[in-house]
Formats: sequence, structure tokens, C-alpha cells
Amino acid sequence: MTQRAILCPRCRQLIGSEEKVCSWCGTSRSASWWHLINWTQKGGDGDWLVKAIITLNVLYFALSLMIGGGNGGGFMSPGQTGLLLLGATGTMPIDYYGRIWSLLSANYLHGGILHIIFNMMALRQIAPLVISEYGPSRLLIIYTLGGVFGFIVSYLAGVSFTIGASAAVCSLIGAMLYYGKSRGGAYGNTVYREVGGWIFSLFLFGLIFPGINNWGHGGGVVGGVLIGMIAGYNDRRPESWIHKLLALVCAAMTVAVLGWAVFGALLR
Repeated sequence: MTQRAILCPRCRQLIGSEEKVCSWCGTSRSASWWHLINWTQKGGDGDWLVKAIITLNVLYFALSLMIGGGNGGGFMSPGQTGLLLLGATGTMPIDYYGRIWSLLSANYLHGGILHIIFNMMALRQIAPLVISEYGPSRLLIIYTLGGVFGFIVSYLAGVSFTIGASAAVCSLIGAMLYYGKSRGGAYGNTVYREVGGWIFSLFLFGLIFPGINNWGHGGGVVGGVLIGMIAGYNDRRPESWIHKLLALVCAAMTVAVLGWAVFGALLR
């Protein structure tokens, strides 16, 4: 089968279809670590990664419905006990039960069908833009660590019990806010204004509707700005093996934490 031209996962230069090694950095196409370090290129544009995150959210939501647990659960809404077992976060789970790991797991829990639909729609809208400017590895880094940062802010603000992917989604919005402001120019300013409008809408939404974790939203935005600043974006710093390695660590942490939460919930 004829090989196709691809980007070198190490230096991001084009490798021709007839080349066995990268002419820029000497990386071999047949290197044993090739597929590992190039994992985020599956599917070409990272769209598979967004689908994987959405699928994981949906599966975890379905599991929370099956576990139930009462205490506030209703039609298509998991109970509070079930949410606690699966990794809801806040001062109560962390201070009383020592569940620091819930800062990550809470990003994959939702309180109802509308909650998860709105969050996944927002993710589907913002994620392709983040992938375009940061790449899939940095999207996963921002989504994971930004969500954790948002819930840390929420915890420090004294929020007792909270869940939802909105902190992680807000971190993607924060990263694009930084990108637009940092890049500048006609395109950067357009991105900055559009994303700024989203943040304003989130602020109004949080004021109008009760039960919204504005601390988590705000913390997510700030976390996204900081991580976007540290990680850099494609125009200034191409994705490197460090970004890919850190993304793999984030993926492994997510799987480990959610697996641990499911194991503990099923035992009880």
C-alpha cells in the first residue's frame, strides 16, 4: 500500500509519501513510538477526540442514571447520592470524604438531560476552534486541567456540591479569549469579540438562573487563559512531544479517576 504524505510528529514538517525518514529532523516513519506520539492525529483534525469526550460524558451520565441514589433524582436526573459516589465535587465531598480526585471526575457528571445537552452542544461548538488554533493535544490539556482549576476556585469559594462539564468548556473559551487578544489583527480581534460575547452571555445566564456555579465558570475561564498562555498556540509554538505526552497523562488520569469512581460506586 502506498504511503501518504504526513506531518512529522516531532518537528511538524511535511514528510513526503516516498520518504522513510523526516528530512528535517531524521525521525523514522517506522519508529516504535511513532503511533504513540502521533496519537492525536487520528482522524486528521482531532474531531475524533471531541467525539470521544462527548461519548465519555454521555456514558457516565447514563451510568449515573442507572446507579440512581435518590435524594433529588427525577426523570432523567441522577440522585445526589449517586452523583456523590461517582465523583461530584465541592467542600462536602472533599472536606468530609477526602475526595480530592473529584475535582477531575465532576467534569463528567451532569444533573439532568438538559444539563448535559447544553454542555455538549457548547463543547461541540467551541472545540473545533480550539483544535484549529491549539491542536488536539492542547485541547485535551486545557479541557482537563482547566476544568480542575475551575472546580478548585469553586471549592475555595465554598461551593458545597457541584458537577458539570461547564468549567472545562469555559476553560476552552478562556483559551480562545487569550488567543484572540494575543494574536491580534483582524482575525484575532474577531475571535476575541465573539468569545467575549460568549463570556458575557455566561455571566448573564448565571445571574438569571439559580443553581449555576458561577465560581466554576469563572475559574474555568481564568484557568483556560493561564493554560493557553503557558502552552502556547500554533501560530507561535507548534505542538511538541511535550504537549502530546502531557495530553496522554491527562487522558490516563481521566480514565483512572473515572474507573476508580465507578469501582467504588459499584462496591457500595
